[in-house]
Amino acid sequence: MVAPDSNNPELELELELLPYLRVYKNGVVERLVGTRVTPPGLDSLTGVDSKDITIVPETGITARLYRPTAVEPPRKLPLVVYFHGGAFLITSSAEPIYHNNCLIPLAAATESVVLSVNYRLAPEHPLPAAYEDSWAALQWVAEQSKTSGDEAGQEPWLKQLVDFEKVFLLGDSAGGNIAHHMALRAQNSNLAGNFKIRGIALIQPYFWGEEPIGSEITEPEKKALVDSWWNFVCPSDRGNDDLLINPFADGSPSVEGLVGEKVVVIVAEKDILRDRGMLYYENLVKSHWKGKVDIFETEGEDHAFHLLDPTSEKAKRLVNRLALFVNED
Repeated sequence: MVAPDSNNPELELELELLPYLRVYKNGVVERLVGTRVTPPGLDSLTGVDSKDITIVPETGITARLYRPTAVEPPRKLPLVVYFHGGAFLITSSAEPIYHNNCLIPLAAATESVVLSVNYRLAPEHPLPAAYEDSWAALQWVAEQSKTSGDEAGQEPWLKQLVDFEKVFLLGDSAGGNIAHHMALRAQNSNLAGNFKIRGIALIQPYFWGEEPIGSEITEPEKKALVDSWWNFVCPSDRGNDDLLINPFADGSPSVEGLVGEKVVVIVAEKDILRDRGMLYYENLVKSHWKGKVDIFETEGEDHAFHLLDPTSEKAKRLVNRLALFVNED
């Protein structure tokens, strides 16, 4: 962490993007949140074990892998590929609000193996780096699904426990945005392997647009804040209608191209992103996509409430909804 020093011109503040980070004129990035690290290991309360793995050594892409220890071979479990939030700017699987409050409860409730991808963050790695890293993680999963047991590089937890016919893409906030784009790309690409993406769950997904809708109209200060976040991580001529952030802007690929059999969109009533999540759900229902589409709304709560207060009844209901999504036929 680098603190500003008024006597050192190299440490003069260039940009403050609250609540996430500061950028100094010498290029140093000071993250204000989302930098804590919790080591992996066995959680005695849930029986969920975890470990860190490297997926792509060339670019340093890592992931944290979770498995419920109460389940042993030959029983096979679904695989949840999880993309964390943080506005593309902060956090990782090791951040306590993810490791303790999200990923361990998710693995326990869904009885799944969970692979949480640590994609590279902006501004050091500008978009589309996060998307390319996430795609590389899916390609790695595809390779794992076809690798024979005798070959080097086979991840033992996946080999022993995963049913590759039951793969799910889940993500919250920016991670929900990533899950959407991965589901589109997976449908239109040749992912060589013996695996099947069954569905995607978008938890308070980070979608946006130039023209305000819903609460964006009545809460202009919040909208301006979100505008500033996106324009920082993805400066482009299209602004908030860039195809990465607005799935319904002119030129965006149709949601009819999503891979999978089912989608659940999860929103929170007081979240400034709620109306974008609702719009996504409504447009997907209206489209000719062949799968099942559901919406799940938590009343009286704001963005990421389940990460900040994971023991609340509403947070538990959200996790239980995800468990139902993963395990229902």
